[in-house]
Amino acid sequence: SHPFPTWLSPDSSSSQLHSWGFLLGLMVLIYGSHAPLITLTKVDGQVPFNASSCVLMIELAKLLASLLSLVFTGATSMPRSPPRLVAPYAIPAVLYTLNNNLVVVMQAYMDPSSFQILSNLKIASTALLYSACLGKRLRSEQWFALGLLMAAGGFHSYSSLDLQGPERIDVDEGPRLHITAWGLFLVLVYASVSGLAAVYTERVLKSQRLPLSVQNLYLYMFGVAINGLSSLSSLGSDQGFLEGYSGVVWGIIAGQAANGLLMSVVLKHGSGITRLFVISCSMLVNALLSWAILGLQLTPLFPLPCALIGLAAYLYYR
Repeated sequence: SHPFPTWLSPDSSSSQLHSWGFLLGLMVLIYGSHAPLITLTKVDGQVPFNASSCVLMIELAKLLASLLSLVFTGATSMPRSPPRLVAPYAIPAVLYTLNNNLVVVMQAYMDPSSFQILSNLKIASTALLYSACLGKRLRSEQWFALGLLMAAGGFHSYSSLDLQGPERIDVDEGPRLHITAWGLFLVLVYASVSGLAAVYTERVLKSQRLPLSVQNLYLYMFGVAINGLSSLSSLGSDQGFLEGYSGVVWGIIAGQAANGLLMSVVLKHGSGITRLFVISCSMLVNALLSWAILGLQLTPLFPLPCALIGLAAYLYYR
């Protein structure tokens, strides 16, 4: 088992390896910049745009990109596949929509720090499902590497950024972390669904010999449909569908759409484990951008998750 795509193994040409490195680096940058960019859009501490409409616009952008890809590759008509080949692409859309809603619900049963720390359980769930469902056997040092990746996420979430600020150190003397039994159950469901979505998507993309642009088309058709139904619930609100959109918001939409398309390349030719390394590395980029753009302070413990992620990467695919 190897995080590199088979066509970009260590025996590949240097140009292929550089292309793979550029792809992963771009994904890390986009992932890491997502939260700081959303913070920059806030007005009086509130996000000014409709979150469900933003998610729908991202799905629409990915669908449009998939259609354009078909046109540029010479397709002159809509690809036709039997329903049995198309139906499986609805399941990832349902799973990702479920997880997006779980993230919101869980906030009522735990503090943000607990969520950030415990959400790293999706690394374990993805690895277990990857091994069980795809028949990929991981070596003992690879399991240890993924354990280091989880530890890195926990250390980063709890101690890498000083979110309190120097003026608030003595204000709150109560416990910083809290979670209810229901919250713990929801976290376990969230981690399981997250791992299942990634592994199932990888299985579908690899099991069918359709061009990736066609597979993306099916994926994002269902994504648009399901998120479109979800966004209907907000039509009765006072906020317009595109109200509050700015250049930064459109940049977020473009970046997240590009990341989704790039992730399909990773899952088609690489593995879901690669996705875990990308997300873990993006946490460090997130912290650095939060320090540079938002003025949050990095703590002296910040190098620790950096070292753990580097060691995990070395152990996993050496």
